[in-house]
This record gives sequence, structure tokens and C-alpha cells, in this order.
Amino acid sequence: MSPDKLAYMANQIGHFFQSQKHDTAAAAIEDHLLKFWDPRMRKTLLENLDKVQLDPLVRQAAERMRDSQPA
Repeated sequence: MSPDKLAYMANQIGHFFQSQKHDTAAAAIEDHLLKFWDPRMRKTLLENLDKVQLDPLVRQAAERMRDSQPA
């Protein structure tokens, strides 16, 4: 799946959670991506963070997910 399509899908998830408090929403987006996205989808999104347009909450969730991965 293309990075742009994954960014679109992630932003849709972000829109669903945006009514929650900022930190709660970012954590919920991260949790959703970890639970329901295939690892290959997550990997592609994270590898292309600098190349895709993500809403701020979604970017925060993706960065949290990236930073929590084992080295």
C-alpha cells in the first residue's frame, strides 16, 4: 500500500479520535494503529513520516509509536 494511502487512512482514524483530549486522542490513535494495522502498514507509514501529510495528532501518535519500537 502506498505511503499516501496509509497517511489518508491514518488521518481518518485521527478524525475519529479528535474529539477526545489531546493526549488521550494521540494515545488512542497509536493504540488503534498497533492493534488493527498490519506490521507492514505501520512500517511503511513510519518509514515515510517525512514524506506524507499527517494531521498533528496522527503525527504525534506515529512518532510515539516509532520512538517506542525496540532498537
